[in-house]
Amino acid sequence: MRIFHITESERWQAAQQSGSYTGSTRDATLDDVGYIHCSFAEQVERVRGFVYDGYPGALVVLEIDTDRLDAPVRVENLDGGDELFPHIYGPIPLGAVVAVRELTG
Repeated sequence: MRIFHITESERWQAAQQSGSYTGSTRDATLDDVGYIHCSFAEQVERVRGFVYDGYPGALVVLEIDTDRLDAPVRVENLDGGDELFPHIYGPIPLGAVVAVRELTG
């Protein structure tokens, strides 16, 4: 399965140096939250607008192959809504990221 994660370009660059990605969402890490927030393809733009509205820096979206993850992925809604989102319960190894694209506009 392919899932997606939006992040700041600087965070992705730091992950490339450290060997794994541990950001969860804007201003939060895996250690802070306990999982990494992700989206299905059809949710990416809506999540971008909700989470990163007004963010002045560069953003990228990571395309993640869940078969390459060491951590479990749970599809759930922890905020009480009806829409389900994939969450990764551990760091993302660089090899699980199969594509990275810049988000513009």
